[in-house]
Amino acid sequence: MYIDILTLFPEFFDNPLKTSIVGKTIEKGLITVRCHDIRDWAEGEYRQVDDMPYGGGPGMVLMLEPLVKCIEAVLDLRRLEGFEAKMLILCPRGARMNQAMLANWAGLDPARESILVLSGHYEGFDERLYTLYPWVTVSLGDFVLSGGEIPALAIVDGIARLQEGALGNPDSLEHESFSSGLLDHPAYTRPPEFRGLKVPEVLMSGDHARIDSWRSMKRREMTSRFRTDLLNDPVSDGQDEE
Repeated sequence: MYIDILTLFPEFFDNPLKTSIVGKTIEKGLITVRCHDIRDWAEGEYRQVDDMPYGGGPGMVLMLEPLVKCIEAVLDLRRLEGFEAKMLILCPRGARMNQAMLANWAGLDPARESILVLSGHYEGFDERLYTLYPWVTVSLGDFVLSGGEIPALAIVDGIARLQEGALGNPDSLEHESFSSGLLDHPAYTRPPEFRGLKVPEVLMSGDHARIDSWRSMKRREMTSRFRTDLLNDPVSDGQDEE
């Protein structure tokens, strides 16, 4: 699967893309990630990519020309290779990213579909950019970051680990938080007792039916205790577009 990241800071991704599951997934050829520097499509001696907002106010706004040139160059490249891109733009107005979205993107046909992720900076994008392309708008949550690089990396990580062959034990995907719409059950490992805190007896019983029943009960219990919103929240599949 091809994932193209459009960013002002491609160097941000150098080490993360070589690390842990993401790095191993790339090494195995399960995904290919390309970072494109938006400044490469800017003009002038200083390769300017931002300007003051019309109407005044603080901060700078990303300019349309270099963004559009970069976007269309990447889209044209992928089309020549036979791919149609799912276009993701990172901004506060986007739907809050969840596991269903990641599963939807990870399940795209890698023979004919790619993913383009536009990472912004400063005060955001010229509003007209949203009407030029069929964006899927995405947000990590209701907080502000310096730019879209961290959310872009989160998307890559979330998609990478869902690729077949990415994890040593594929069953791990079926028994983790959000895979069933609930939080995961509590986990324990050695020693069986630490500072008076003991591992639940059922987990050491060897009775797999009892263990499965206990874990199922605990998943709902943990969700009710910490994330009641998950019990009633409709799950978005990442299809809603701007």
